[in-house]
Amino acid sequence: MDGVGLLLERTLKIPPGVDRTTVLGSADRNLKMIREALGVSISAQNGRIVLRGEEGAVNKAAAVFEHLARLAQSRQTLSREQVLEAIVSAPETPRVDETLVGDDLPAWEGLINVYASGRPVRPKTPNQDLYLEAIRTSDLVFGIGPAGTGKTYLAVAAAVHMLKIGRVKRLVLARPAVEAGERLGFLPGDLQQKVNPYLRPLFDALGDMLDYQSLQRFIANDVVEIIPLAFMRGRTLNDAAIILDEAQNATISQMMMFLTRTGRRSKCIVNGDPSQVDLDDPSQSGLIDAVRRLHRIKGVETAALGPEDIVRHRLVQQIVEAYGSQAVEEAVHPARARSPRAVRSSEAQGPKEGQAAP
Repeated sequence: MDGVGLLLERTLKIPPGVDRTTVLGSADRNLKMIREALGVSISAQNGRIVLRGEEGAVNKAAAVFEHLARLAQSRQTLSREQVLEAIVSAPETPRVDETLVGDDLPAWEGLINVYASGRPVRPKTPNQDLYLEAIRTSDLVFGIGPAGTGKTYLAVAAAVHMLKIGRVKRLVLARPAVEAGERLGFLPGDLQQKVNPYLRPLFDALGDMLDYQSLQRFIANDVVEIIPLAFMRGRTLNDAAIILDEAQNATISQMMMFLTRTGRRSKCIVNGDPSQVDLDDPSQSGLIDAVRRLHRIKGVETAALGPEDIVRHRLVQQIVEAYGSQAVEEAVHPARARSPRAVRSSEAQGPKEGQAAP
């Protein structure tokens, strides 16, 4: 991780209505000129331009393409001299508001480059693969599933990968401290010591993927921030990977507050288990409410993980199955869970113990 920021990959999107050939040149002439002049790897396909190389050269190439796209929007025919002038005059730090991708955080290419205990972090089940793909391609992802399905671990791995390749500049990881509530003041130590027990799983995941010295340096420099959910109020987080863990214990108002912290070029990942709500009123779970409200919005994806995705001890899967996963089904597929068929299935099981039959 000491090399973070030296190598960079950026994906630019040619705006709708802009002629691709004008930007790239006939037979990709402009692309080849930029590649040779700046020494960056460039590939173009389906309206996207992927740049790879040293950070300064990649940013300079991005600025060149931004300039060419603006000229193309004005229906200009670009000469070889104009392209050369753009290469010479382009800054190494282009203005972000003028990038071709606008406010969208482009998807990375290939597998995540993160290791734990010397082995690459990879999804182990089809649903985990779909979950990681949702994180790769969507701006807001809800990961719903029982304990042990890798929701937090894969989210942190994806965030570390985005930091390594320059997709984001910082990581912000938050959890509600529901069990503490007003009782935090009675716990020994300062505020950080009081909330540390609730944030420990996030530290553990990061500790698996970053060496101790790098993690401490990132925390000291605010590149990595691990905080209670309440500390998110009033902030706007740009160029960040933002993770909310144990989101079933966030209230509806807290969830709205958290989701509206997302700034430009940021990715938000919200994880939780609807079957483990610790709020006094479980119906106020912000996770369940948010999935129901937002699932039809473009750029929002919900990944459902089940008992078959549990990668902990075999007993964990059997324990989860014993307690049932109806809460997860209701959160992810509320219409299906409340369908007449589901109601008939529930009624067919007969009355609960101590309850009279109708």
